[in-house]
Amino acid sequence: MGSSVLLHISGISKSFPGVRALEDVSLRVHAGRVLGLVGENGAGKSTLIRILAGAHQPDRGKLTMDGQSVVFRDPVSAIRAGIGVIYQEFNLVPDLSPVENLFLGRESSLLNHRDERQRAKNVFERLGVSIPLDSPCRDLSVAQQQIVEIARALLRDVRLLVMDEPTAALTPREVDSLMQIIRELTLQGIGIIYVSHRLDEVFAISDTICVLRDGCHISTRPAEEFSRQSLIEMMVGRAITHEYPKRSVQVGDVRMRVRGLTRHNVVNNVSFNVRAGEILGITGLVGAGRTELLRLIFGADRPNSGTIEVDGQLLTIRSPRDAIRNGICLLTEDRKNEGLIQGRSVLENFSLASLPAFSRNGFIDSRTELAAFSKYVKSLQIRISSSRQQASSLSGGNQQKILLARWLERNARIVVFDEPTRGIDVGARHEIYQLMNSLAADGRAIVMVSSELPEILGMSDRILVMHAGHIAGEVREVPTATQEQLMTLAIDSSSTMAMSSQKRQDALG
Repeated sequence: MGSSVLLHISGISKSFPGVRALEDVSLRVHAGRVLGLVGENGAGKSTLIRILAGAHQPDRGKLTMDGQSVVFRDPVSAIRAGIGVIYQEFNLVPDLSPVENLFLGRESSLLNHRDERQRAKNVFERLGVSIPLDSPCRDLSVAQQQIVEIARALLRDVRLLVMDEPTAALTPREVDSLMQIIRELTLQGIGIIYVSHRLDEVFAISDTICVLRDGCHISTRPAEEFSRQSLIEMMVGRAITHEYPKRSVQVGDVRMRVRGLTRHNVVNNVSFNVRAGEILGITGLVGAGRTELLRLIFGADRPNSGTIEVDGQLLTIRSPRDAIRNGICLLTEDRKNEGLIQGRSVLENFSLASLPAFSRNGFIDSRTELAAFSKYVKSLQIRISSSRQQASSLSGGNQQKILLARWLERNARIVVFDEPTRGIDVGARHEIYQLMNSLAADGRAIVMVSSELPEILGMSDRILVMHAGHIAGEVREVPTATQEQLMTLAIDSSSTMAMSSQKRQDALG
């Protein structure tokens, strides 16, 4: 490897009641190198991270740093050993400034606030970024908050940095900046464990890649020895012929027609059609107005102007209830907070939008409710232990299937996905794609917003690109389109203003 072994994990096993999370896992992390850690949800990645962070203790096995055996009995001992963990959900206090967050709990070790500011400034300069030191962290972008997390780890003299899904909410440009920061950290001798479902990034940044499956170590080898296909097959334990499954669906008549939809400052005069059997992809950078557009269509927000028709009928949508009643459903980007009631059962989450249909004389007919749900458990292959299992305990893919079952029971004709596979592993992604294909084959219209350009290119029949609340362009020849083409439309503000009337007409399908 050309570098010393910083961390050696040897024969680590960990079980919880009824669950074997890790079984005899061994791997090495080298100083100044990036280890990509991949696997499906439930593979054991999160448990391994928590063991390194001192939040869990292994049942068996040994951790060694610099050849010396170590035991992390709590997070403080892990931090003292030089291990930093940046979780997908940040551990910042939103109302405190970056400086205050950097030194939270360590104030007594410094002389005064001036010293804190200077050390904060120095560490951000070390990362090659500029961060407003006095703004509350809640006012920072996701990328800036992530940099504050990295800076906090550096101030604690981190030697091994674990990054869990670090790009889940970043724009492509912010991802590039993060990759450069990671490379700078490795030049300083810091070892990195990079955990992500985004395989393009794993290949781009990793020196070696470790694959976990069902709590077991499958393979660790140099990144260049994996192909994308071989890596996916190791992760899921089966062959997946096409990552984005091909389909041949006859596109029908216009199912939904949107005209001049506007909400001041976020969505401006957006018009498009989507046809029965069609998957219409919508992409653009964060802040382009994609999610805001979907919220207008679903009635979660009220437009200032514009119209929506479904199957030729002009609709009045004042709330999500109106949209649902007219066959429009939304699978939100934020499944945890906006899609599911985490503390309730999967059955209750499924039936939430159909309670009148399951009620008799003011009481829920449990037999009818369970029969309807069981039908979707089978057809969508939802993996649950029982209908009473809490939604919070499901993987991202199974949570998405619960939401889809909810809307299929309402006979949705237009299915709107906002980031359909965010936080979902590669095997479950393939299942979601297959379900989307089935919905299209059944004559439903699909609208899919995604930040992942390979996903947009792999699954869409047509693509709309948004910029600053407008439709900046439309791509019809998807098989020959490129990520560069989409990014050009997404970042070039002049493309929006120069968009010809013919292109606007094209967007109408």
